Parts: sequence; structure tokens; C-alpha cells
Amino acid sequence: MTTSIHNLRIVLVGTQHPGNIGSAARAMKTMGLSALHLVTPERFPDPEANTLAAGADDLLAAAPVHASLDEALAGCHLVLGTSARRRHVPLPEMSPRQAARALLEGVGHGPVALLFGRERTGLENEELQRCHASVGIPSHPDFSSLNLASAVQVLSYELRLAVLDAADGGLPSGRPMPVAEVEPPATADELERYFVHLDQALHEIDFHKGKPPEMVMQRLRRLYLRAGLDAREVKILRGILAEAQRMARIARGGRA
Repeated sequence: MTTSIHNLRIVLVGTQHPGNIGSAARAMKTMGLSALHLVTPERFPDPEANTLAAGADDLLAAAPVHASLDEALAGCHLVLGTSARRRHVPLPEMSPRQAARALLEGVGHGPVALLFGRERTGLENEELQRCHASVGIPSHPDFSSLNLASAVQVLSYELRLAVLDAADGGLPSGRPMPVAEVEPPATADELERYFVHLDQALHEIDFHKGKPPEMVMQRLRRLYLRAGLDAREVKILRGILAEAQRMARIARGGRA
């Protein structure tokens, strides 16, 4: 059994305090995690991050800083987002233990990601829309506020338990699950390009009839994320969209 799950990315989005980045790195390292990714942190690198990392400086030194969430999720086929409260984004909900098992099963197929949002506001709705499911820590309702690094520690601990369970035969620790399909799962960036293409095609065929398209796209995102598309299926769907766009151009009297 490996001591670090290299295909599992812990992604901190918009972190405001560098000390939380260092504390999160420490929490990860104690539980055998090493792939820390940062998206537009307000202050990094910063001495406070190294101080609170308490020996996990190697994780900070290796952590890529991304200009966008798209960059951080490139290549990932499973994305889970932590959320302390219900948002206006309908997502399947997982407990930390369920999330840990899903992520550990997923690493055998390629990179997976677990997202943590800003200290004050968490993940934005647009960021949660990139996720296959949300993860909530069942804190006490009278005092549900949880520090970012503490949340990382809780999820890292559950991941460690899942790894130990795998060593006892409970899960295939990072090994590919036996599947009939040979095509790899679609990655987050492949899906995002498909969603952009789908939105363009729906506008071109005037599907929305002047109505706001946001709710329709949100529901379609959920549908396709639930489906668990593989890379070839995404290509087929994009081919269908391209043909629909071509026919729409012909109908408007344009060139095919």
C-alpha cells in the first residue's frame, strides 16, 4: 500500500489566510496526502504558511498555484466539493466517509479532486456546478462554523481510514476497478468543453425561446454528471451537437 495518493488533489479555492494553507498542508501530510493545489490564493507564498505547515513545507513547495479552477481540475474525472450549507445548486450529497470511499475508488481511473472554498463564503455556486456531488461535515447545528484547515483535517482523516480499510481488503486502494468499458471516464475539462458546446448549440437552435437559460443548463449539468460519461461518449454527443448546429445554419439559409 502506498503512503500517498498522488492522483487525489486537495484543491483550496480563493484561500484568504496563508496560515490556513500551511495548516491544511500539515493536515494532509499527517494523513498521507501530498497533492495540494491552490486556486487564486490571496497571499502565497507567505512565511506564515510555512510556519503553520510545521514540517509539511515540501507540500507547499510542490503546490501549483492556478489562475482558474479549470486549470486545477484539468484531467480530473471525479470532482467533489465541500459545502457547509445548502446552495441553489441541486447536488447529490455525501458524508465525509462516503466521499472518501468514492475518491479512493476513483483514483484507480485517474486524477480526482476534492474542493474547499473560501474561509468566509465557501465555494461559489458556479464552482459547485463543476462538482459531481457535495460533501458536508455533520457539525453541531448550534455551532456549525468550522475552520478551513480543520475541514481539510476531517476529510483527510476519512481518506486515511479508507486507505487503511483498503489494506484490509475493504477497497481496492488506488487500483483500477474491474470494468467492462475500456474507455476512460470523461475528465472535468472534457465535460466543461462539452457544456460550453451544449450551451452554444441550444442558443443556435433557439431552444430557450427567449427564456433565461441558466436553470436549464444547471439541470443538464446534473443529468450528464450523474450519467458518468466516458471520453468516447462525450465525443459522440459533441458530434451530435455539431450536426444540429450545421442543420440550424442550413435552416437559416447559411452554408453547411
